[in-house]
Amino acid sequence: MNAPLLQVKDLKKHFPVRGGLLRRVVDQVHAVDGVSFDLAAGETLGLVGESGCGKSTTGRCVLRLIEPTAGEVLFEGRDVGAMAPDALRALARDMQIIFQDPFASLNPRMTVGAIVGEGLVIHKLAANPRDIAERVAQLLQTVGLSPDHMRRYPHEFSGGQRQRIGIARALAVNPKLVVCDEAVSALDVSIQAQVINLLEDLREQFNLTYVFIAHDLSVVEHISHRVAVMYLGRIVEVAPSRSLYTTPRHPYTEALLSAVPIPDPTVARKRIVLEGDVPSPIHPPSGCHFHPRCPRAKDQCRHEAPQLRELAPGHVAACHFPN
Repeated sequence: MNAPLLQVKDLKKHFPVRGGLLRRVVDQVHAVDGVSFDLAAGETLGLVGESGCGKSTTGRCVLRLIEPTAGEVLFEGRDVGAMAPDALRALARDMQIIFQDPFASLNPRMTVGAIVGEGLVIHKLAANPRDIAERVAQLLQTVGLSPDHMRRYPHEFSGGQRQRIGIARALAVNPKLVVCDEAVSALDVSIQAQVINLLEDLREQFNLTYVFIAHDLSVVEHISHRVAVMYLGRIVEVAPSRSLYTTPRHPYTEALLSAVPIPDPTVARKRIVLEGDVPSPIHPPSGCHFHPRCPRAKDQCRHEAPQLRELAPGHVAACHFPN
């Protein structure tokens, strides 16, 4: 088998909590607490979980937009964390991000042409302004916009159109890996479907690899080859998309899937209501982080953290008592 395009090994990110008159560090927020996964070229990995579970922080650590506390990120076998600034700048051509908020991620003082063409200028991918304009026009057409839009400003577009501009900006430098950080969560449902279809078409056309971060399991199902479920900074289950949705093995995944609406009123689904609130990431529970809310928790869960283990081909879960 070919080596994975991306390898994440025991990734951790802890944010300091400061207090007192001298603003000393008094505690740590365990935002990402030992995340590991591999990603093959051309594959889409869905990363899902409740708000605050560490999904976006994981994606930003992979790109080194924020510095991880510990762990390794290997891109094509190269250690991203050990790269010098010049090498990291060159790597930015291969690793891009589509941000969550299409209204805040575009500079309101720049035209669409300048926004999409900025990467071409920084990485010297076009020889002159004419070449840049031609490339920008081509990119706008690729994402379903008119080349005439390059002279307009972000405030003149709808949310869905702005997100298409963000996608064109990410594609401008011909990346291999794109982190989609809640790329459709701020859009209307009908627009979400259009953007998801566009991302799928672009993946096939340009052989892109996606880390698709979302909290909506119904969105992730249609675009992902594999899905990783996070809870309180840890991955609790990873499986091929169909396997995860038909036979979830972790009780947290079961609860998430039970909350997904079904459009057919004749189909009944048992709703699993989790008790209590998500524990604080400053003081996560001992053992399995999920045990205070788990209906199947036993003494072992309270004292021993479960490791990811394979329960079916390609299907792993971190649970002492899986389904």
